[in-house]
Amino acid sequence: MLSDAGFVLSYSDGRPMYLQIIEQIRQRVAVGDWPAGEQLPSIRQLASDLGVSVITVKRAYFELEREGVIQTQHGKGSVVAAGANVGARIHEQDLAKHLEQVVRIGALLGLTPKEIQARLRDTLERFSAAGKERT
Repeated sequence: MLSDAGFVLSYSDGRPMYLQIIEQIRQRVAVGDWPAGEQLPSIRQLASDLGVSVITVKRAYFELEREGVIQTQHGKGSVVAAGANVGARIHEQDLAKHLEQVVRIGALLGLTPKEIQARLRDTLERFSAAGKERT
């Protein structure tokens, strides 16, 4: 069973606690720290360990299950979802969110789609060039 060791929840973060829990579980699954089939702490146990309400952890687990990151069986608890692509799917979702933010911020700045594309292309070229310098 996975422990809560390493969870960092901050009241000054500004985001709800359940979102902080979701983010940290998603990250651990995405990088492979928590493998498929691994048992998660019970909702009550994690809530107690983190000093948050059961409702907070229940909401986090519900959202993670809806995203396909975890699976829950009544009476047996929750496990990391099976499938080799769970980590890749999480990264794809994160990429989509970040790209949406790029478009939204670009629009707030009054940039045209072509200007946003040009900036993205410039960033890719800088990133690519920096990677070549390291090798």
